[in-house]
Amino acid sequence: MLTTLKTAYTDTRAADLAWALGREPLPALASLDLELAGAKMQLRLLGASHQVLLEEEQGSCSETVACIPGSSTPLPLGVAKRVGDWEYEFAARVEVLTPGSFAGRAQELLALVADHPHGLAGVFPGSPHAFTALLAHRHEGQVHWRTWHAYPQDGHLVATRTRVGVRVPASPLSPSGV
Repeated sequence: MLTTLKTAYTDTRAADLAWALGREPLPALASLDLELAGAKMQLRLLGASHQVLLEEEQGSCSETVACIPGSSTPLPLGVAKRVGDWEYEFAARVEVLTPGSFAGRAQELLALVADHPHGLAGVFPGSPHAFTALLAHRHEGQVHWRTWHAYPQDGHLVATRTRVGVRVPASPLSPSGV
């Protein structure tokens, strides 16, 4: 789903993004409710980027990547941690592109997400290449999502990948089988 967001472009630099796990739902400009093999998800576009809410039998998880006033947690390159019965993995990277490359990459990503049944993209007013996009899927019992946050004025594209899955309990047997 592709939408034009009715808001000012709040987070104007990739360096302003912060990451948070476990935040309460923030006001959304657009959202998409999904059910992926028993997992209920809500992809949310915020005035300041994105939030994903995940709920399964094992519990719930909330990821926020946005300009969060007062946040002291900058966007990490990677995170791996336990959240209840889940293993949570997050990775982020910043691509620096030329203006021509940026426009092409923006069009490619918006086309990928716009018509995907598990995708949500919002374009900010003022530039067709200023957007936030999210795409989710389930694979081998794990829920995955990718996001893109575009900053055309600087040529920066922030891409994130997240994986959440049930933690596999340790075997009562030692590695040698004894």
